[in-house]
Amino acid sequence: MPGFFFSHNNMTELNGKEDCKLAEGKAHKKKQKAFGADLKSYLKCMVPHIESGIKTSSSRNVMLSAEEVIQWSQSLEKLLASQSGQGVFREFLKSEFSEENIEFWLACEDYKKTKSDHLHGKAERIYEEFVQSDAVKQINIDYQMREATAKKAQAPTHTSFDEVQKTVYILMERDSYPRFLKSKSYLNLLNQLQSNTSK
Repeated sequence: MPGFFFSHNNMTELNGKEDCKLAEGKAHKKKQKAFGADLKSYLKCMVPHIESGIKTSSSRNVMLSAEEVIQWSQSLEKLLASQSGQGVFREFLKSEFSEENIEFWLACEDYKKTKSDHLHGKAERIYEEFVQSDAVKQINIDYQMREATAKKAQAPTHTSFDEVQKTVYILMERDSYPRFLKSKSYLNLLNQLQSNTSK
């Protein structure tokens, strides 16, 4: 699947890739039961990094409901409020080569909860990873905002990234989010959950 990268020495991830191929084969045979009947293996295939979002602290499996997935279509805010939703949306953004947007947004959410004595280090990391002009995961913002954010990151406060985070949120809301709702990954997941519910 495009957007997935596997290390050569990690056989568990390679086995997961084979499971995905098997699941994809089943999807062609059973249109209504995309990726087979087992929702968890489907989710593992679509979202390899979502495991932490599937399990509760008591490590019981928490299955997604059709109602929760339908709520994701009400607003980007509701989608991002769900850990599972974040994972599915992130995989969709990876397929569009724009996962830096959600990664930056999540980094900003984490930054707001940071203790004051750790702000400087986190601000520096966020700036270097996402904002500076040669950043590895550079977000799509204009020169003026990049410069203003650089100044704020040098004397960080809990609101240093608020403006640029809002800009990235609006970009996702207007651009990627509508495509996500029409994507096969979202619609297949919803169909799968609805068919499981109706059984």
